[in-house]
Amino acid sequence: MSEKTMQAVVAESAGGPEVLTLREVPRPVPGLTEILVRVRAAGVNPTDWKTRAGRGLGTRSFPTILGYDVAGVVEEVGPGVTMYKPGDEVLGMPLFPTPPGGYAEFVAAPSRHFVRKPAALSFEEAAGLPLAALTAWQGLFDTAKLTAGQRVLVHAAAGGVGHLAVQIAKSAGAYVIGTASAAKHDFVRALGADEMIDYRSVDFAQVLRETPVDVVFDPIAGDYSARSISVLKDGGALVSILPVPPEAAETARVRAIPTGFTLVEPDRLGLTAIVGLVEQGRLRVEIDSVFPLAEAAQAHRRGETNRASGKIVLRV
Repeated sequence: MSEKTMQAVVAESAGGPEVLTLREVPRPVPGLTEILVRVRAAGVNPTDWKTRAGRGLGTRSFPTILGYDVAGVVEEVGPGVTMYKPGDEVLGMPLFPTPPGGYAEFVAAPSRHFVRKPAALSFEEAAGLPLAALTAWQGLFDTAKLTAGQRVLVHAAAGGVGHLAVQIAKSAGAYVIGTASAAKHDFVRALGADEMIDYRSVDFAQVLRETPVDVVFDPIAGDYSARSISVLKDGGALVSILPVPPEAAETARVRAIPTGFTLVEPDRLGLTAIVGLVEQGRLRVEIDSVFPLAEAAQAHRRGETNRASGKIVLRV
């Protein structure tokens, strides 16, 4: 491998995990205001396997290099960059919803789509943070306008986004209720959840019928949307990271509950605030599993089971 090439996991075509292959590709060159990051770890997210299957928001032509979450070391800075220098440790979710190609040894992207990595975070933990934490942060604060004392219901509270949403809501002084299987209740309570509901044994809508909530954070949508709306106070906020079915949206409209789905965006200010919570010891990334870059297909298979607690990460 020369200085002009690198190793990367390439999705050769739309399909199952088997389309992911490790091969040598051209190494990116940083342009104006960009940095070249030597990737040490890359986060794995549901949007990755959806894009791989040809049905994600970030779908592009194939072959393509997947991966949005990046943590690594600045290798080179492009013209106009003054915030970083070679050797700085950074993390980010650059270019979303276009994949920057995180499943690779190097990524080139705008410098202001990154922040400095806290020294206390491993590269694996740092790679699990940006997309999931920004999704929770933007949904809870920018969309729902969450304030202290409000009651928040977080679905899939043990998942990659959910376990961070629980902590971020708790850091704002909210009363947090989570849905998860019973085996994961202790895990989520340890993150700060005040109350847990086993979605496998009871209907959360029945449990909360007499005690409505101010905010629902929902990474599931589908049939969860209507039931989530039913437990919201009039004028409450449904934060859905997937489109809400039309009938549920109409029910919400009558009750002054907005239902436009939240799509995460690169956000240096939000990511800086998130890193601040990490440095204060108020937010931690739980790692479900770490796979070598060459085993990206196995990482996708693990993610598609929907059994992960926390984040799945590739070590580069």
